[in-house]
Amino acid sequence: MTDDATTPGAAAHQKIDTSVPHSARIWNYWLGGKDNYPVDEEAGDAYSAAFPGISTIARSSRAFLRRNISYLVTEAGIRQFLDIGTGLPTVDNTHEVAQRLAPETKIVYVDHDPMVLAHARALLTSTPEGATAYVDANLSDPDRILAAAAETLDFTRPTALILSNILGHMGDYEQARTIVKRLMDGLPSGSYLSINDGSRGFDAGFEQAQDGYNSSGAVPYFLRPVDEITAFFDGLELLEPGVVSVPFWRPESTSPAPELVAEHGGLARKP
Repeated sequence: MTDDATTPGAAAHQKIDTSVPHSARIWNYWLGGKDNYPVDEEAGDAYSAAFPGISTIARSSRAFLRRNISYLVTEAGIRQFLDIGTGLPTVDNTHEVAQRLAPETKIVYVDHDPMVLAHARALLTSTPEGATAYVDANLSDPDRILAAAAETLDFTRPTALILSNILGHMGDYEQARTIVKRLMDGLPSGSYLSINDGSRGFDAGFEQAQDGYNSSGAVPYFLRPVDEITAFFDGLELLEPGVVSVPFWRPESTSPAPELVAEHGGLARKP
């Protein structure tokens, strides 16, 4: 599916349930995107009414990812990215940031939502020098992800694994850790792991809103203590400043002073 810029097809849309809010579409709404339905906007507005800070968390998460990718390309020399849990395209997607800095960069996106699949194929296009591809797979099947991604990426070369706000969808913490380890085992020395997820223990309003959302029948997302997020990096070389509230991860000098949000992340290198 490299460089596949097709129009979202009717077959894909027939699989989309527009009667139930979907986390990727709600996140897209909070980021100012247009790829969502009234049910998602209603759920997003209800969440924002309970916890107005969610839009700040969404924007802070995207800015953290952008700074991660910029570091990986400009300072670590990474030219391959495996981004799992792509979500719906908005602004500063992984390939846009990476290929803006190094046009030859290759990116494989992974998701299993039919709406994400349709829009990714249409919108996540590449520079002529690089490549983008999309893998329709679930995070719970790391072997399939690695095998499919290897059709575009060269796993003898360092690769950055991006897991942005996806591990919280796995309720079984040990299973999530096992999957992260399996994915990193498939990447060579010099590869990197970027993770950011919602955190528990910093904002009671956020926790109450998220717990309410999880009990609504929508696909749940579980906030985790920072020490559990940090443990995903076990065995890797965690870069400074470690796992921190995402606005504090190497903030740009031109940005306002960072403020703590209940979203923590970090970046680590595989020795």
